Amino acid sequence: MNIKRVMFVGTMIVTMSFAGTAWSKSAISPIPLTEWSIVSLNTKDDNKDELMTALNHSSEEDLYQDLYAGKSLKAIADENGGDFRQVVALQVNQLRQQLDERLASGSITQQQYEAQHAEIEQIVLDSASTSYEWA
Repeated sequence: MNIKRVMFVGTMIVTMSFAGTAWSKSAISPIPLTEWSIVSLNTKDDNKDELMTALNHSSEEDLYQDLYAGKSLKAIADENGGDFRQVVALQVNQLRQQLDERLASGSITQQQYEAQHAEIEQIVLDSASTSYEWA
């Protein structure tokens, strides 16, 4: 397999998963929400995607096309006047939440958690700053 293709597809999948609904809703809710409830416990605007806002990008399709063209998230944010630090912070937060859930469920040990937690920010920063182009 071509390592560039693997890295590009992996980055694209991670980016698109962050651009989805995972940012707007909590995966764990202590109170079951009903559709007919008159009180909304979710204070985030479902119509605004935090990643798209941070990138100052118009649509997910355009983001997909930019990533497919080999642009890094840093380049996309710079081109559109977005906030790259916010992009990194959003991704780091999401990955830390996933790590917390994995630790709570027992799928990783405390040592694994601490090792991965210490590396998250640098991994996200490196990944978001790297351009992946098709060979």
